[in-house]
Amino acid sequence: MRVASRPALPIRMGDPSVRWAAVPAVCGDHWGMPHISTSRTDTASTSVTAALETILAENTAVVARLRADTEVTARLDDVAARLRGAERIFVLGAGRSGLALRMTAMRLMHLGLTVHVVGETTTPAITAADALLVASGSGSTAGIVRAAETAHEVGATVLALTTAASSALTGLAQVSVIVPAAEKQDHDGALSAQYSGGLFEQSVLLIGDALFHALWRASGATAAELWPRHANLE
Repeated sequence: MRVASRPALPIRMGDPSVRWAAVPAVCGDHWGMPHISTSRTDTASTSVTAALETILAENTAVVARLRADTEVTARLDDVAARLRGAERIFVLGAGRSGLALRMTAMRLMHLGLTVHVVGETTTPAITAADALLVASGSGSTAGIVRAAETAHEVGATVLALTTAASSALTGLAQVSVIVPAAEKQDHDGALSAQYSGGLFEQSVLLIGDALFHALWRASGATAAELWPRHANLE
């Protein structure tokens, strides 16, 4: 399978001028996700380049689905606005989703926002003026739901990235973005050929970078103005 050769484009929410790379002409499921052969006996499908094509195709399909849904694009813009308006931002995710949100936290710090990673020893108490950005594919990860409950109780804004529209997490969030990707324990490959929630975790990273990029462009700051906030103790 070959992906149409087109130049890479940045994610820009709400920009009708953006055009996305074409998804390969393969059959898809109800999400519109491509079905890609992962047969262990197919030599081509076990190559690294074939894996890259699979991952690219799946991520392209996710972005296309998000962008085609006007409600989702409005929610993404709402998340960006609430992050910008929060006094402080807290991020939380488990495993690889948490690592992706740590990268988002770093970029938001570069933008000049006050950001904390939940669980770090210097992370303070959350208050009603703050926002909690969380990611959980299932929407039921115990520690994440407990943190969202605490944030909800004190009046903080809860912003959720998940694959589960009906979950404990979405019930606590002011804004939930439903990502059309497989849950971690979806092992039948119906939504993704990748292993154990990989597509969702990649989507969290892409959405995090998109949120940063949109906020950065809206701020009017130059890259040179952001640079002094990069770490100098390494």
